[in-house]
Parts: sequence; structure tokens; C-alpha cells
Amino acid sequence: MRTYVIAALLAGSVAFPAMAQNTSPFTGPRVEGLIGYDSLRSGEREDDADTNDDQGDETIDGIGFGVGAGYDYDAGGVILGVEGEFMESTGSQDSDETIDGFTRSVETGRDLYLGGRVGMQVAPSTMVYAKGGYTNLAVEANYEGPDDTFEFDDNADGFRVGAGVEQLFGPNAYGKLEYRYSNYSNLEHNREGTTDLSRNIDLDRHQVVAGVGFRF
Repeated sequence: MRTYVIAALLAGSVAFPAMAQNTSPFTGPRVEGLIGYDSLRSGEREDDADTNDDQGDETIDGIGFGVGAGYDYDAGGVILGVEGEFMESTGSQDSDETIDGFTRSVETGRDLYLGGRVGMQVAPSTMVYAKGGYTNLAVEANYEGPDDTFEFDDNADGFRVGAGVEQLFGPNAYGKLEYRYSNYSNLEHNREGTTDLSRNIDLDRHQVVAGVGFRF
């Protein structure tokens, strides 16, 4: 009997470390490339509220592309992660209207994001997740008139929420598909390094992004 007890204890001591190391494959540091559909819509401006001016209601569509990095941790039943992104966009729009003798063109600039996500492994190679965090948008606006041209770099802080699915393609490579919604407000017009004007403009952004990444 003593022999059987010792054998069982030895077997348990070998099995326990193996079980302790059985963490989710969706963990560790990662880097990824991102590309997808990008749509930025400007809503009602504060100074348009009492008028019939709807010049703020415009949509800029384009292709967003960039890079991201993050770190994910198995918290036991859920995957917790932090992540950051840098993205650019091809979105641009030339206005057909003339405002005080000036024509306007707008380009969607770089986008910065820092946030977290919560995921759940629903299959050996599949995870679904939700995300949220801080984002900062840059918009380049050009106003051209018969005698002068003005260029503004607009920046706006906001928040982002989203959800997606991530699929492993081996021990380290993965792909993902994600939808995210961002909201920005309080654009600041900066001309030649000085702040000329601050306006409350509500901006809604919708993106559907695919990514390919690698875990270390």
C-alpha cells in the first residue's frame, strides 16, 4: 500500500506543473499590421444649433492603415490586455460650396489609440473580445481663396469602443477582424503653431479593420 501511495504522489507532482502551465495561447506581447474601411462623420456644430446651416453634416470615407502593439494576460477564464495603435487614413473631401469666398478641402490625418480589451477563448484557436479606450484624431483642413490660402491642423480627443474576433494561424501568427466606433469633440484650429479657435464639433467615426499579427 505504501508503494501505491508514493507512486500516486509522484504522479500528482508531475501532473500539477503541467496543468499550471496550461494557459491560453492568446497571451504575451504582440505586434500587428492593420487595414480597413474608415468613415468619419461630422455632426452638428455648437455654432450651427440655432441656424439651418448643415455644413457640419458631412462624411469622409477612406482606407485606414497602420500598426498596433499590445500585451495580453490570462486572468483565468478571461484574457485581459492593453494595446496601442498608430493609424493613417486616405479619407479626403473637397467641398463644392464656397464659404466667404473660400473653397474647402479636408483630409483625415493620423489617429492615436491607447486602451484595453477583455477577451474570451471560445475555441482552441478562436477568441472574441471587446475593447475601449482613449483616441486622438488629427484632421487637416485647407481653405483656398482668390488671394489667400489657410491651412489648419485640427486635433480632437475622444473615446473608442469596439469588438472583434481573433484567430490563430499557428503557434505565433494570428489574424483578426474588428469593428470599432469612436467619438471626438472640441476640435482646436492651430495655425502656424498657435491656437486660433476652439469649436465644439461632434465627430463620429466607424471603422471595420482587419489585422495580421505575431506573438512573441
